Amino acid sequence: MKIGEISRSSSVPVETIRYYEKIGLLPKPDRDASGYRAYRNMHLDRLLFIKRCRNLDMAQDEIRELIRLSESPEADCHEVDALLARHLNHVRDRLKELANLENTLQQLQKACSDAGTVKECGILGGLSSELEDLHNKHSDHENHVPGTHRPGKN
Repeated sequence: MKIGEISRSSSVPVETIRYYEKIGLLPKPDRDASGYRAYRNMHLDRLLFIKRCRNLDMAQDEIRELIRLSESPEADCHEVDALLARHLNHVRDRLKELANLENTLQQLQKACSDAGTVKECGILGGLSSELEDLHNKHSDHENHVPGTHRPGKN
């Protein structure tokens, strides 16, 4: 398959496929006589695996570790289970962060229940004072940015 074909088959953009090759998640394919990448079914399988992992919000390092573990099919699966447990804990922490975010946004929205001018807007005033509170509250905690969590971190 050429890159366009594997892109269509996997619903993964061409640029993403090239990126996965560049960072080593997807093995580089052989080149045909014309110099085009020649993908095989194993590339498609790997690409679909990566896509499923990304849909579960797994970071590149987590995916890389799962790929490494999958290369030893006879090994004990406790490392796979431990990786998933860490990821699940991370998701639970994020859910708590999102619930706090929802509460904050609801409080801000209540601050502007009356029609008025932008200068009198309770939301904008709340945001101005909330910024300092939020900075102090989260300064010791890692905010979630996709791709920042790694195996071993909750």
